[in-house]
This record gives sequence, structure tokens and C-alpha cells, in this order.
Amino acid sequence: MMQSFIRKPSVLMASLFVGLLGATSLASAQSLQIKQWAASCAACHGTDGYSEGGMASLAGQNKDAMIKKMNDYKTGKIPATIMHQLSKGYTDEQIAQISAYFAALPAQKPVAKTK
Repeated sequence: MMQSFIRKPSVLMASLFVGLLGATSLASAQSLQIKQWAASCAACHGTDGYSEGGMASLAGQNKDAMIKKMNDYKTGKIPATIMHQLSKGYTDEQIAQISAYFAALPAQKPVAKTK
């Protein structure tokens, strides 16, 4: 009986480890999916949302403001040449995730380190 008591914590720990590993893999896959959705914005708003001019940068913007603006494009409340079409391709949850991604980035593009 003592032996089965000793094994249970190790089985529990192994199960916990496997579960965390699976959750980490899922979170990583979700993160990659969000980055893929956000990459579609690069043509107009720059890589990772850092515009080189012309269009607004998305990096560091307020998440709620971006969600509202995307929904306004989606419903036609804000007239646009292309954003009304693009915004209709995303669910509300996807818009929220993309907005959170850009909001989490620093507003100023990080300077590349040189050797």
C-alpha cells in the first residue's frame, strides 16, 4: 500500500507535465495563427503594424479602439476602399485577437541591435 501511495504523486506529476506541455503547444499554435492573421495587414500598415508612411501604424494602438474601428468598417459605418471588405473576413473573436496582438506591441518600432 505504501508503494502505491508513492507512485500516485509521480503519476500525477507526469500527467500534469504532459497536460502543461499540450497547453503550451496549443497556445503556441494559437499565437502563430494570430500572427498569420495580423500579417495580412502588413501590405498597408507595415510589418508587425509599423507603417513606413501612408497608412496608420497599428502597433501600440488601443485594443478597444481598433476593435471598434474594425467593426465600424465591417458594418459600413466608416466608408473605405478596402477595409470594409477585409474586416468582413474576420469573426468578432478574430478581430479581438488581432487587435490585442497589435496593442501589445510597442508603439515605436524596436531598433535592431548591431554586433
